[in-house]
Amino acid sequence: MAQAPRALDSGASWSPEPPGPTESAEPSGSEYAMLSRRVREAGLLDRRLHYYSWKIGLTGLALAAGWTAFAVVGNSWWQLVTAVFLAVIFGQLGFLGHDAGHRQVFKTHRANYILGVLCGNLAIGLSCTWWTRKHNRHHAHPNTEDADPDIMLAVLAFSGGRVQASRGIQRLLFRYQAYLMIPMLFLEGVSLHASSIREMTRRSCKNRAWEAALLGVHDVAYLAGIFLVLSPVKAVAFIAVQQGLFGFYLGCSFAPNHKGMPVLPANDKTDFLRRQVLTSRNVRGGWLTDFALGGLNYQIEHHLFPSMPRASLRRSQALISAFCAERDVPYCETSLLDSYAQALRHLNTTGKLARRVQVPAVTPALSPP
Repeated sequence: MAQAPRALDSGASWSPEPPGPTESAEPSGSEYAMLSRRVREAGLLDRRLHYYSWKIGLTGLALAAGWTAFAVVGNSWWQLVTAVFLAVIFGQLGFLGHDAGHRQVFKTHRANYILGVLCGNLAIGLSCTWWTRKHNRHHAHPNTEDADPDIMLAVLAFSGGRVQASRGIQRLLFRYQAYLMIPMLFLEGVSLHASSIREMTRRSCKNRAWEAALLGVHDVAYLAGIFLVLSPVKAVAFIAVQQGLFGFYLGCSFAPNHKGMPVLPANDKTDFLRRQVLTSRNVRGGWLTDFALGGLNYQIEHHLFPSMPRASLRRSQALISAFCAERDVPYCETSLLDSYAQALRHLNTTGKLARRVQVPAVTPALSPP
């Protein structure tokens, strides 16, 4: 099938600068266009300002409560409990920044951008510019070789081609990647901060002065506050727990979405609807799963309509899954634990190829369960 251009309703993520001219949409009679009309007619793309008002308010209050508790508890090992709480709140702020990045919250680019840098750069110390640039590429080419940055990692291989190209330490890491993935998630926070700082050194970074200033305010306030209240040993322990769990939380929230789903070759010509559905996985659950995963458990719906507000994703699921069933498009949904099991099995299968002398060019894609 010929690859379809990006659709008008695909809800592309924001960029740090106003968006350019809209690319041509899919043909009006395409399957995705038909689904898009049904979704719009159901009001699922309408802004949900009431939902986001209380969501932003409660998350902000929780952040303030966490740092207030930190100041009150003082120089005590009980601060490790505070560190756990703040790790969760940092993750929730990351989800809000993600929603703002996809223009789910407000109608205007400026309002979403301001919310994004406040949640990202200022509150948790992550560059919105870096995240957006990386995340846009992922949404355009999910699970696609040499195109999706989320599978082009130095420490994990999702296809035999990556294993074949590896040498030395990297090949050794790939061999045992299924066992190393979970421990490595605790370093995700450090990786995110390092990438954010590197982004500020790029001349091409839009609004660099503004974003660097907010990032600097966060880093100085975070480190100064911790070391002023806690002894050096307790301060280091607090940072290790808080940042380690923050990275682990985000990693565990994103890992179920695509890991272990089919990996597409770089020259893939699959149409937009199938490319997004076949490479994504939903996670079953109730309100607690929705809260804990920030709506990312509706990954299929989110990838088809990134600008759909988080509060509408659950309601859209029945409509979209029925549409996929009508057209025999496999729709993958599983439990949270099984999603991790599928991801680890895929990593283990690919990692075993590092033990062989002859490695196939591409790992056979796993079919959705």
